[in-house]
Amino acid sequence: MSESSPVEDPRRVYTPDKEHNFPDEKCNEVLAFVESDEEIQTYLEAQNVNAVDRKRYNDHGAKHIEIVRNRALCLYDLLKAGNVDFNGARQQGLDEADESVIITLAATLHDVGHVVHRDQHAYYSIPLAADILDRVLPEFYDVPDSVRMKGEVLHAIICHHTAETPLTTEGGIIRVADALDMERGRSRIPYEQGGRGINTLSSQAIKRVSLHEGDSRPVMVEIAMTNAAGVYQVDNLLKAKLRGSGLEDEIRIVAVNTNENHEQLVERIEL
Repeated sequence: MSESSPVEDPRRVYTPDKEHNFPDEKCNEVLAFVESDEEIQTYLEAQNVNAVDRKRYNDHGAKHIEIVRNRALCLYDLLKAGNVDFNGARQQGLDEADESVIITLAATLHDVGHVVHRDQHAYYSIPLAADILDRVLPEFYDVPDSVRMKGEVLHAIICHHTAETPLTTEGGIIRVADALDMERGRSRIPYEQGGRGINTLSSQAIKRVSLHEGDSRPVMVEIAMTNAAGVYQVDNLLKAKLRGSGLEDEIRIVAVNTNENHEQLVERIEL
């Protein structure tokens, strides 16, 4: 599960064989399944056509999914270390081990609706993801638990859209993790094709996003940017996703300017 960097950064990449702050065996089994599943992998490629090729928008394909899933599982691990309560699986009578499976599947399938249209894609993702889950979940769960897991995954998927409010901590993680894919690589294709919209230009300004254990809160998100355009990603997009996620009190954001003048553009943004 790589983001194609020479040296994997444990603050950015979920590594299955490392020790985690949660039971990870089932999560790792599901992760291996989805990464080798032909239908799912084809969706991840196909869903980028409307977003990038036709709308000249930022990446919403396989690389975006990989990054969001990495961020989501790293964020989950830090929140578990901070003893944050997760209610999605628990309130359905599911096991703690199922929390990370909900997050893994929702992160993987949250953008499949792009194969229908970029506009309102979150709502198109629901029936498409439901069909996929009907095939995948019985590989790991009996019928009652498959039904409960399906509902929780679909809830997390729909709540990555800012118009919907997450009712579970698992759903809040997907919402925030979606916004944490903001580095310059995400806008490479539209930028090279001449796209100069604010999403593209602001993403080009973001050098790196890392997750750390925080001092006053369980999670600190550190964002390195090279110019002021990156503020749009942090203040408009990430702020919108964090607001109403249920994780506002658990995550602290530090944005730092790393340009050649070493002038600190934004020291802290408390969201």
